[in-house]
Amino acid sequence: MTIRVLVVDDQAMIRESFRVALDSQSDVDVVGEAGTGAEAVALTRDLAPDVVLMDVRMPVMDGLEATRLITGSGEAPPKVLVLTTFDLDEHVYGALRAGASGFMLKDSPLSDLINAVRVVASGHALFAPSITRRLVAAYADRAPGKPDGTALRHLTPREAEVLRLVARGLSNAEIAEALTIAEQTAKSHVSRVLTKLGLRDRAQAVVLAYECGLVVPAE
Repeated sequence: MTIRVLVVDDQAMIRESFRVALDSQSDVDVVGEAGTGAEAVALTRDLAPDVVLMDVRMPVMDGLEATRLITGSGEAPPKVLVLTTFDLDEHVYGALRAGASGFMLKDSPLSDLINAVRVVASGHALFAPSITRRLVAAYADRAPGKPDGTALRHLTPREAEVLRLVARGLSNAEIAEALTIAEQTAKSHVSRVLTKLGLRDRAQAVVLAYECGLVVPAE
């Protein structure tokens, strides 16, 4: 299956470099480019991409608002992979709340970007290693209100532990190692957790785990 990608950045040179790298892959097709968030929203409706590579800071409408509108549209909206210059950009926190499925730094190797597109398109969340733990810690510091564990009441103790490990940024393989179980079993646990909680992907799981107080930055 060919992954349809929309590239969104206010700098034409960056858009072109991403297009060249992605179009060189047999399983990826860049179907369009946008220079503002508003253009991104409009082109998403017209082109129906599978993945939107979204810059954060743009004129007219920023990537945060565009992400919120795109992920909230229709029953099967495209995945949004946010590209940011700074690994602690405050807008990244907002994009997580807005529904982004992944984050990559703009100075990452193009090979990492190509892999990220494939990972996000397959339905998984992806965080650049330098972003993951600091991002969720920063998110936790901002989570409003008191912890509310009622959202987790339908999880078994093992599933709650799996969610805790997901929120810490562990992969299925790392979860399997931590719990001394098979990787396929870990994958099944993660899938059940997402289904029970009505979550789209791991990014939403991170948000919920911190909001409910299941994980705190000190962990």
